[in-house]
Amino acid sequence: MPKMSTRPSSVPAPLAAALAADPARPLLTYYDDATGERAELSAEELTEWVARTANLLVHGCGLGIGARAAVLLPPHWQTAAVLLGTWSAGVAVSFHGAATAGLPRLGPGVEEPFDVTYAALGRIDDWLDHVPEAEHRFVLGFAPDAAPLTEPPTGYRDYLAEVRRHDADPRPYVPLRADDAASVDGTSYAEWGRLAWALATETFDLRPGDRVLVDAAAHEHPAKWLLAPLAAGATVVLCANLDPGTIERRSRAERVTRVL
Repeated sequence: MPKMSTRPSSVPAPLAAALAADPARPLLTYYDDATGERAELSAEELTEWVARTANLLVHGCGLGIGARAAVLLPPHWQTAAVLLGTWSAGVAVSFHGAATAGLPRLGPGVEEPFDVTYAALGRIDDWLDHVPEAEHRFVLGFAPDAAPLTEPPTGYRDYLAEVRRHDADPRPYVPLRADDAASVDGTSYAEWGRLAWALATETFDLRPGDRVLVDAAAHEHPAKWLLAPLAAGATVVLCANLDPGTIERRSRAERVTRVL
């Protein structure tokens, strides 16, 4: 059995470790059983999306350490790019809508305004009374094959169209410190790293090399479906609208070792 990974020192660190270990290895595979969509990103591909997102914020929006982002997105591979890219830029996150029991508070109630918001197209109306004020507003349509929107809602820019304008070079953007705030409640990068590690090792008992099938509806908080597997050195098969009848067949096809 592979040796357990070293506890990550910050939120972005496990992605860098995955890239160094095997750039071509499938790191995040996404299924939507309602639409039939399947998307797969290697460590290198996810790193490129993360880099583009960070460059969008740093160079496109002029943001960095001290800025705040509200994320109103469901579990999705594009959400992984948004979160990891936002953290890589040094921007603190408030993740609205996720179940937060036993985890740092990331939901509504934090002080507005924000510097940037990301909203899912299908949830904008539902969140109309809760979308924080922000100078920069991006919308994600989550169309299969990452197709851009034909007409973004008024007041929003299409995340996919904007992020593709920026470089995919995964260079450091800002000198992140372990005690910098990674979320708007003040939880630091180091604290998020420790939380992800505890979930991976104590709650889920994940191991390096695990292939983890995650029911998105049951594990909506990104600490569970994204950060914990990455911290453990595992890879993710994230399933939205999961059809229980597909689990056995999908587990064989994806060589899944753990089901959450």
